[in-house]
Amino acid sequence: DDGGEGAAGGFRGGEGLSRGDLEHCWASAPTCRPYLLRRGDRRGRHPLQSAVRLGQRRRGRHTDAAEGTGSLRPADRLMACATASLVAELDHIRKVYGSGDTAVAALDDLCLTVRRGEYLAVMGTSGSGKSTAMNILGCLDRPSSGSYRLNGTAVENLSDDQLADLRNRELGFVFQQFHLLQELTALENVAFPLLLAGWPRRARLARAAELLERVGLEARLHHLPSRLSGGEQQRVALARALALDPPILFADEPTGNLDLEAREQVADLLFSLGKARTLVLVTHDLELAQRAGRILHLKGGRLVREETPKAKG
Repeated sequence: DDGGEGAAGGFRGGEGLSRGDLEHCWASAPTCRPYLLRRGDRRGRHPLQSAVRLGQRRRGRHTDAAEGTGSLRPADRLMACATASLVAELDHIRKVYGSGDTAVAALDDLCLTVRRGEYLAVMGTSGSGKSTAMNILGCLDRPSSGSYRLNGTAVENLSDDQLADLRNRELGFVFQQFHLLQELTALENVAFPLLLAGWPRRARLARAAELLERVGLEARLHHLPSRLSGGEQQRVALARALALDPPILFADEPTGNLDLEAREQVADLLFSLGKARTLVLVTHDLELAQRAGRILHLKGGRLVREETPKAKG
């Protein structure tokens, strides 16, 4: 289909992209995660095809799950329904960096749950462990101990390739730094994950244009990042994160580098994703967090408080 055209279809010089360039924008993940790009990520599999290791692409359902609960006792049926409503569960998670006298516990016996379709905000001061918690929830890092289940799958038991598959199918990421490829236009940046997932050129460019129109950038399709404002770059990054239609979106300080007007635009987009998608938002911004349905407060790597913001009337 591509015939050597380049990375996103129409991108000149795309064949010369280095491994580092690919890692830079693969799955909207940061460049410091070299394990994100592995053999399992580039099998040319269309995202709607069956995933061979972790079940079919049916939202929130693992192939090991029972097809129904009709044979369960009422108490077991109630427990099954409660479990099905959880998309993620951290159970006594500990994350330690370093060893011996220099060991630092970023997370210390952290327990939390994420419910399917909810907008969840995680807050805390610098060093509270909130970004580490998001990295573990987003399968970008592994806990030192404890258990993490994502859609019923014990994440700590997965290989690196299986983790890459899981991120590809289930997760999207938006970061404070935009991580856009400077050589690609807005359209090409959004289309890039679709290329790696095996989408045909016409389909991926149409999908990218649709997403950019959704975030209000239909007049900026062919602009390079250097010609976009910070708010516009973050909207491109958000569109890219949504390219493969992930059921879970992680946003780490997505408005941290933006001015007031741009913050409002990006916040409005994040909170208009619909209940078919789960949003986990890490932020210092209390006003932004109060738009979520639930706020978790972390301190010293532990969950110290949970609150439900009052609905604005």
